[in-house]
Amino acid sequence: LRSDLRILDLCAGSGAVGIAVLKDTDAQVDFGELEARHLPTIQKNITENGIDPARTRVIETNVWSAIPDRYDFVLANPPYLAQSRISRIHPSVLAHEPHSALFADDDGFALIKEIIEGAQDHLNPGGQLWIEHEPEHAIPILELVGRLGLTGMTHKDQYDAMRYSVILSQ
Repeated sequence: LRSDLRILDLCAGSGAVGIAVLKDTDAQVDFGELEARHLPTIQKNITENGIDPARTRVIETNVWSAIPDRYDFVLANPPYLAQSRISRIHPSVLAHEPHSALFADDDGFALIKEIIEGAQDHLNPGGQLWIEHEPEHAIPILELVGRLGLTGMTHKDQYDAMRYSVILSQ
């Protein structure tokens, strides 16, 4: 990957996705996170992984509210679970993950919709949004992408579930 790439880890949580990118590239990575209590964890993970903090920026944001820049890649793992499907979630996940990191309104689709609707304003031409979601969200995502005049595709995970979508900027 090019060293001048600008990447946003949106809904960053602990920053694991962005940290992995920083470890394997020379890219600049910003971390966008709603929960202020997670920001020190992201900073700690940057430090403990020996990453030059000049290559990072940690931003407290409600999805796009404090994100001023454009990126080549936005990597998003938002809360996307529906309370109605709680029985599918492993008990250890429920015991160790904050409720706000897992569940979203509108059958888990609320933040996904907000992220996709704002992506075009935050992606460079030819940029990509990669977003994790429930299999049930695959069709609504592609319908939304089509209504917005964008191009997208959904991919399966290692368990053969439609788990993430890639949306291309124009």
